[in-house]
Amino acid sequence: MIKKLLHAVSGAFCLFAFANCTSSTPAARIQQNPVIYDNLSSKDQELVKQGRIAKGMSKKAVFLAWGHPSNNMAGSRDGKDFERWLYNSYRPVYTNRFYGNYGYRWGRYGHPYSGFGFGPEVNYVPERTAYVEFRKERVTSWARRR
Repeated sequence: MIKKLLHAVSGAFCLFAFANCTSSTPAARIQQNPVIYDNLSSKDQELVKQGRIAKGMSKKAVFLAWGHPSNNMAGSRDGKDFERWLYNSYRPVYTNRFYGNYGYRWGRYGHPYSGFGFGPEVNYVPERTAYVEFRKERVTSWARRR
């Protein structure tokens, strides 16, 4: 029961927190960056609208499709430089914890206050959900969690 309530509250919070985030969908990013979108090939435009990417796409097309990466890395493989964009999402982790406190300030009725209990807690843990590798500004490989 408590787990369901926490899940509903956390879901409502996420909707509220991201309601004003205008670049959270491909459509919003396309609307904010029409020049970039117009300069893509018709094939890439269709993929971007669907939030998909493909080998050979430019970094700008990937940005429109998937948004800004959570992090990026540069490296070298077989003597060739590459760049990797990493994407994270956040998974709720439900736990129960003991809490307690004792106050040194006097409470409402002239007694020190204290409180102890056992209650639910929700933490959000980042998880790697996708990556894209580029060589010479073009997608060479990618993977995404289903």
